[in-house]
Amino acid sequence: MKRTAVVTGSEGFIGSHLVKFLQTKGWNVIGTYCQEGFESLSRFPNLQFARCDLRNSQRIAQLLADFEPSHVFHLAAQSLPTLSWEDPVGTFESNIMGSLHLFEAVRRMKRRPVVVSACSSAEYGHVPSSAIPVTEEQPLLVNLRLFNTTGPGKTNDAPSDFVRQLVRIKKGLQPPVIEVGNLKPHRAFLDVNDTVRGFYLAAVRGKRGEVYNLCATKTHQIGDLLNSAIRLSGVKVEIRRAPHLMRLSDEKIIFGSTRKFFKDTGWKPTRSIEQTLCSMLEYWDFALSDAGKNGHISNANRVLES
Repeated sequence: MKRTAVVTGSEGFIGSHLVKFLQTKGWNVIGTYCQEGFESLSRFPNLQFARCDLRNSQRIAQLLADFEPSHVFHLAAQSLPTLSWEDPVGTFESNIMGSLHLFEAVRRMKRRPVVVSACSSAEYGHVPSSAIPVTEEQPLLVNLRLFNTTGPGKTNDAPSDFVRQLVRIKKGLQPPVIEVGNLKPHRAFLDVNDTVRGFYLAAVRGKRGEVYNLCATKTHQIGDLLNSAIRLSGVKVEIRRAPHLMRLSDEKIIFGSTRKFFKDTGWKPTRSIEQTLCSMLEYWDFALSDAGKNGHISNANRVLES
């Protein structure tokens, strides 16, 4: 029987990659989105989009009844920490109540689908150095705990900020100065292509009711990532510290163990950080070109087709 997936938050960074990945696997895919103006990718076979605000319990119940998915990938959320501090009520309604409406709608289905739910490694909180890399036995019950994920189309993380500025400098759109925050923390950045493959394997091989970490297998200091991006871009720049980019709270290291996930599914990352940075340089080179600005080919489509 052909698999049918509903992917919530398909207009987001990981969701936009996941819908195309599942489509290439031959699945029927329904991507939900919330904001108006989302560009449809419906020209792809077996891929369609439906507007659905998860805060509307009736809408999500109707959508699941219409499509009867075999799998649900839940990625829709308000994921920005800064916005959560500015609008805690809106974030609660979106993330908590939206998820509750979705899970209740799934619970009422006659044939319940496999649900793969995306959560954040931030839920572990501050972990002592003796517990690094973090394992799934830290108290909390979820499905997939995402650590740092980056790649083409990502915004508002260190690698994407570095790469975007480097491409702007190369194109003469800004002076040869890169503003940076704290360069000392260590992070394990996973390529988004490895991330969506992890979602897929969690759905088809993961054990129901289990929790898995999804993380790169090596950490890099943020400063080293910047130096690598500069080297790959071929641009000479001045690095300037910017107080407004310094976070109030910044863990020294965020790194999760993926042994359990590898054991159950065989998943492991395939792309190096250099490959990821190169693909991001290519993405921003196009996004900041005349074609990208004028929308002759949508940036999201171009990335998904690559």
